[in-house]
Amino acid sequence: MYEEILERYKDKKYLPKKDFVENIFLLLKNKKEVLDFFDKCYTPQPFSIRINTLKIDVEKIKRRIEKKWEVEWQKNYGLDEAFVIKTKLDPGELGNSIEHKLGYFYVQSLSSMLPSKILGVEENSFVLDCCAAPGSKTTHLAALMQNTGAILANDISWERNIALLSNLQRCGVINTIVTSIPFQKLAKKIKFSFDYILADVPCSNEGTIRKNLNILKTWNKKLSLWLSKIQKSILCNALNLLKNNGYLVYSTCTLNPEENEEVIDFALKRFPIKLEKIKIKIKTRKGITEWKGKKYSKDLRKAIRIWPQDFDSEGFFIAKIKMEK
Repeated sequence: MYEEILERYKDKKYLPKKDFVENIFLLLKNKKEVLDFFDKCYTPQPFSIRINTLKIDVEKIKRRIEKKWEVEWQKNYGLDEAFVIKTKLDPGELGNSIEHKLGYFYVQSLSSMLPSKILGVEENSFVLDCCAAPGSKTTHLAALMQNTGAILANDISWERNIALLSNLQRCGVINTIVTSIPFQKLAKKIKFSFDYILADVPCSNEGTIRKNLNILKTWNKKLSLWLSKIQKSILCNALNLLKNNGYLVYSTCTLNPEENEEVIDFALKRFPIKLEKIKIKIKTRKGITEWKGKKYSKDLRKAIRIWPQDFDSEGFFIAKIKMEK
């Protein structure tokens, strides 16, 4: 299989490592599916935007952007505020548009919009975004809450928080407090709990290869093992801050079970939580319950995996957790 992959993509600048190909084959269990995955990886990802409903109505901006670009509304997938740009654009054209500068839309992949939607925040609720920068999901949460309630948005990187603050201002977000501290330290300082928590954690980014082929070059299995420890720490600290009957969404833009199902399984064994079944209108696959000899909770079938060959966006893993103390 590996030799076939090397031959098939020999003209590409970056080629996948053998361990990575073996992992993908173990996950997909089908040669054609593996080739479909890598074909998609080497296909540029279309641009997509999320309309910022804090500043403009979807129908109004739709009429405006249709005069500039060919767009495809994603409402059939339950993403009423999302559009895919079908027109071939020059680099930076979306970011330099007046609509972007005015905060009418946020350039964001379709898959990246799903964790915020799945969390199901309500107006006037208290929300924690554990790893918030540069703000794609924070600004989405604020829009879903219509700027009511409060969001605590934290990120360890002050440099990335500069982008977060800029995006909050551009998008007209006024219900968010920003902190910049290692999340584990922040969690120990907080003396209250949250209705909703988003833990979109740092990961190995295997699902974003289409946007950055360099990931194929830098990928290594030790990185995933190291990140898995960090992810478990973030998730467990976050769960300590979740109200009874509150909800937490754990998400990554990677495909490795050690960063996904294994992290959730770790938490299931230590907290009074259960996984909620996720219902969305795009094609997804169930979370896995076994990986390289390790067995995970059968409840993990309620988590979802989004593959780029199934849904023309990034690869993602999403699990929705309910606290039941």
